[in-house]
Amino acid sequence: MINPRQFVRLFRINLVLIRHGLDEIILATPIFRPLHFMRYFMFWRWFYASKAPRGVRIRAALEDLGPIFVKFGQMLSTRRDVLPQDIADELALLQDQVAPFPGEEARRIVERAYGAPLSSVFTHFDETPLASASIAQVHAATLLDGTDVVVKVIRPGIEPVIRDDLELMYTVARLAERYSVDARRLHPVEVVQELEKNIFDELDLMREAASASQLRRSFDNSPLLYIPEIYWPHTRRNVMVMERIHGIPVSNVAELRALGVNLRLLAERGVEIFFTQVFRDSFFHADMHPGNIFVNPARPEDPQYIAIDFGIVGTLSPTDHRYLAENFLAFFDRDYRRVAELHVESGWVPPETRVDEFEAAMRTVCEPIFERPLKDISFGALLLRLFQTGRRFEMEVQPQLVLLQKTLLNIEGLGRQLYPELDLWKTAKPYMERWVREQVGVRSMMHKFQREWPAVREKLPEFPRRALKALEDSERVARRIDAQAHALERMNERMHLNSRRTYAAIVGASLLIAAVLLTVLARDEWSFAAGVSWPSWIAGVMGVLVLLIGWPRR
Repeated sequence: MINPRQFVRLFRINLVLIRHGLDEIILATPIFRPLHFMRYFMFWRWFYASKAPRGVRIRAALEDLGPIFVKFGQMLSTRRDVLPQDIADELALLQDQVAPFPGEEARRIVERAYGAPLSSVFTHFDETPLASASIAQVHAATLLDGTDVVVKVIRPGIEPVIRDDLELMYTVARLAERYSVDARRLHPVEVVQELEKNIFDELDLMREAASASQLRRSFDNSPLLYIPEIYWPHTRRNVMVMERIHGIPVSNVAELRALGVNLRLLAERGVEIFFTQVFRDSFFHADMHPGNIFVNPARPEDPQYIAIDFGIVGTLSPTDHRYLAENFLAFFDRDYRRVAELHVESGWVPPETRVDEFEAAMRTVCEPIFERPLKDISFGALLLRLFQTGRRFEMEVQPQLVLLQKTLLNIEGLGRQLYPELDLWKTAKPYMERWVREQVGVRSMMHKFQREWPAVREKLPEFPRRALKALEDSERVARRIDAQAHALERMNERMHLNSRRTYAAIVGASLLIAAVLLTVLARDEWSFAAGVSWPSWIAGVMGVLVLLIGWPRR
């Protein structure tokens, strides 16, 4: 049931679609194709006719519809398995460039969160935001002890808008799944579910602060990545206070070159950070676009990344770990047979898929790209071709890996900007091989033993008592099994006896009945006494013998 607020929102969405000429795209879909002739009667097209490409119009419409639709477009841009390339390329350009809300309102939100005036926490609070995004905006401030910090504040009144927009998205996604085969492969409902989870995670700044703290512990004293400190006493669900960092935006390559930053090492470390987060920690920053990544200017020859904005993080299960690692290594080794087998084993393609055909298709896609610098290839284009190839084999992209794909594409973009000659494959392969050795080698066994030893040590004093109890329990179980075995044997004997008796009764009774019938039907020439025929005598005697001899006794 659509409430009045949602109805107004739906009306505005339709106006935006009309203004950008997207009514024609909607009418071109299979469900509305029979009504395509109605475009000639749409008078508004006389005023809002747009000559821009469809991808540009879709991107512009999503930007006009607001932050939730922008994020939805960003997520869709990672699903190149079914989207046309022109639309996917345009959606990838979406940025969260949202007009800021007034600084006075940000001040009021922070004071309500603390239940105290700002002067009790900060000596200075800049009402002009440093940056403004779809969910929150950031202000510079100074703590009472003189520490420079940034204060992230959730936009006021955004949650009802998000809920209304998500409800409309669910309606559209369910209709798309019902009426479009291609849409079902895209899993639009699951995409909206993932969007909903990510957005509401971003609305909880306590969760973002916890994610930042975990990443900071993972890279503590690391030369690769620096994570700013969270000031927990001043962090609330809608307000987060974090150390203010000073770095060069990773997209400012000209300034990085001017400072003498080793761009090749910086690009390689970006790849190492990605694989470290994914395969060592199973916890990764999933929003690594250039606006969230900076470079420490104090160490140009030993460059270090600085990351911010931890609202979107990803996790992987141990099963996903091993599956992804084996897939990467198989690609690096050009073992397309193993790639095909892994896809079948994981359920990405139907079990009846012919491995040899899938292997040949993968070889055709991947072989031309190896041993070429990153500037000459696009990992996004490779993924697109892989998905298009997999489509022939009914391959479905797993929704839980969407964030991983998005992050990997971001890493490719960073590498392309910093050092176009970077070979992504050669940079990543040694790390992957080392990770697999650590998972299956002696070192892995030692790590697991060290991890489990505290629990084992705690239970060790109880071992003699537990062992004695286990022996006693095993003896009781053995006696119970013997008793049950004897009972089953007696039951089997009784069943066998009853079956023999039933057989003897059936056969003996049948012979006696035959004897009676033969006596009644006997002819005189067959009679030898009292009118009884030879066959009836034989049948009767055999029937009696069967009953006397064949009836078993206990």
